[in-house]
Amino acid sequence: MEALIRGILENIGEDPQREGLLKTPERVAKAWIEITDGYHQDPDAMVRQALFEAEGHEMIVINDIDFFSMCEHHLLPFFGKAHVAYIPGSRIVGLSKIARVVEAYSRRLQVQERMTSQIAHCLQRNLDAQGVAVVLHAQHLCMMMRGIKRQNSFAVTSEMVGVFKDDPKTRSEFLTLIQEKPWN
Repeated sequence: MEALIRGILENIGEDPQREGLLKTPERVAKAWIEITDGYHQDPDAMVRQALFEAEGHEMIVINDIDFFSMCEHHLLPFFGKAHVAYIPGSRIVGLSKIARVVEAYSRRLQVQERMTSQIAHCLQRNLDAQGVAVVLHAQHLCMMMRGIKRQNSFAVTSEMVGVFKDDPKTRSEFLTLIQEKPWN
């Protein structure tokens, strides 16, 4: 990977031997290993390792989970917030595992639409939930830095499974809850 980065530097007209760039190939290689760590994580296993018997059957919402990912089309970052909810069947999962599932899928080359679906279906598959809802709000540097160059645009994607898809009241409750801020 370091040789490839040196080649990129040369191709854009830089001198990879100049002082400020000497260690750049090594730093970039290390950064890409960290940025794409999701390929080495198993989100299904994360969920299955933290299951507990459900005592209630009301909606559980985890709001404003920060995430960073890389657009697979331009290899530029996109970042934002994930909002995830589920209504348990017989099991619940540790709350931190939901954030870990978001991170595992975000640390791969992605498109926001697929990432949204992957998170929802992973949770549905492993929790046997009555339903799962996921909404991602993100800014994409590929839209901000190049092409259309719109700095203040957000992409919003959603995936609704089970009762969130089938019951308008449940969907509406989720969408209302993710707008509410506890400090307001």
